[in-house]
Amino acid sequence: MADKKEQPRKVVADNRRARFDFEIGEVFEAGIALSGTEVKSLRGGKATISESYATAKTGEAILYNSYIPEYLKANQFNHEPRRPRKLLLKKREIAKLWQAVEREGMTVVPLRIYFNGDGRAKIEIAIARGRKAHDKREALKAKDWARDKQRLMRDKG
Repeated sequence: MADKKEQPRKVVADNRRARFDFEIGEVFEAGIALSGTEVKSLRGGKATISESYATAKTGEAILYNSYIPEYLKANQFNHEPRRPRKLLLKKREIAKLWQAVEREGMTVVPLRIYFNGDGRAKIEIAIARGRKAHDKREALKAKDWARDKQRLMRDKG
């Protein structure tokens, strides 16, 4: 059977800013409890998770402030675009998230929403620590230097 990494993924929403604003720690894959119109809307690929965050209180993980637009063909049976959505994780993973947020002052940040090989909507969330402004500048310098180094190596060949 194929590895998890080899299975095709259709990425729906990507939080590219999270890797810049946060130091990413441990990454989890979770399912999302969605209604039918939310799944249809996700397949359209217009969702955003850039301002969203997750909490792990009272034994369940919930994703807040994620935007899944209304499905245009579903008139009265549509969903609310910014409703809280339950994340489907194991109890041990939820406890680990809760512990990181409460004790270590970290946040739970969504990285991307995608459909796995079986066609199920999944979300990749990470335990992250916020970066200060000077850390962001250092990260930009390192990224620029790596790009320049690659360019130099390619040109000199």
